[in-house]
Amino acid sequence: MKLLINNGLIVDPGENLEAAGDLIIEDGIISEIILTDGKKPLYDRKLQNDEDIVYLDAKGKWVVPGLIDLHVHLREPGFEYKEDIESGCKAAAKGGITTLCCMPNTNPAIDNAATVSYIDKKSKKVADVNVLALGAVTKGQQGAEPADLMEMADVRTRCRELTGKGICGISEDGKTVENEEVMLRTMKKAKELGITVFSHAEPEVQIVERDLKLAELSGCSLHFCHISKKESLELIRKAKKRGIPVTAETAPHYFTLDSSQVNADVNKKMNPPLRTKEDVEAIIEALKDGTLDAIATDHAPHHVKDKELSFEKAANGVVGLETSFPISYTMLVKTGKLTPLELILKMSTAPADILGVDRGSLKIGKAADLAIIDVDQEYEVRPEDFASKAKNSPFLGVKVFGKVKDTIVDGKVIWED
Repeated sequence: MKLLINNGLIVDPGENLEAAGDLIIEDGIISEIILTDGKKPLYDRKLQNDEDIVYLDAKGKWVVPGLIDLHVHLREPGFEYKEDIESGCKAAAKGGITTLCCMPNTNPAIDNAATVSYIDKKSKKVADVNVLALGAVTKGQQGAEPADLMEMADVRTRCRELTGKGICGISEDGKTVENEEVMLRTMKKAKELGITVFSHAEPEVQIVERDLKLAELSGCSLHFCHISKKESLELIRKAKKRGIPVTAETAPHYFTLDSSQVNADVNKKMNPPLRTKEDVEAIIEALKDGTLDAIATDHAPHHVKDKELSFEKAANGVVGLETSFPISYTMLVKTGKLTPLELILKMSTAPADILGVDRGSLKIGKAADLAIIDVDQEYEVRPEDFASKAKNSPFLGVKVFGKVKDTIVDGKVIWED
């Protein structure tokens, strides 16, 4: 069986390719790319009599490597009333996301081989998206005793198939490891095992400065989650120039919304909080100059009972799997702040490099993880359209461009609009 995606605009940062063409997938692998260059579509030139061909018409649409989200809260185990692996992965597929990293602040925390194995087995059973688990830095995320990283790294998972390790990194996300000695010891172990440390920096600027110092001492790969402040960006920018192995992400709400727009709206309450207009401008500039490597969602679903409280008591966090691309495209590409290649670099190719997975590219011979997106289709973000269990989006009612029409993993169509 062959899958033919014809007449789309192929946008592939890995190959520096932005051109109209046809793409053929065989046995889950990209087998051929033919740039049409104004010629007739491939299905008119040949193969039209091949009964084993399944056609997807991508005329007027982007064909991009599957999006990769470095920062997702699937809530399972322990908080399935907010989200679970199945619903979260459906939302991811609807958003064009083919690989995601799930955070460890579950109940129990992802701090041992058994919980890593549970998430992997459940994911394979109920989802087609690649689910890669992050392990906790400390046992129970209590900040005192380091978790057994080697035990988690040795688990046979989908993550291990893609990265060589049972987990895709470690994080204390949801909180910060306050004990500097524990953090340094863990970073040294992470360096030994070749595992990236995902830092939840809170208070942001102080912990960014501290963890950069510890990364320089330990030599470990360090990745900063949900960066939101101008001062943090300056520290990261300088660290990169010094050769410290550091990468960083931000989320769509940090380059589109600012603190003046909160107005006690619980769907605009997250951690870190929305910042100043000056910080928003600095985030956009950092995306342009490469200080920020990736756009992730920090998808943090909550049940309505956790949000329909006073602003002070409402839970932190917003959903983002289904709005990440359209918000980013509308606010960054349509405004001329980023090019199409630069946006897909931030949402697919660079995250793949950070994780060390052989994805994020449409090169011939690569696994066929990709998305087809109609960037000309405008629509309104509405909670009733979400595949996620949660509806706590800061973008409800916003009109955006960029509807994901098809999401494909290993040559299999897992989402069709």
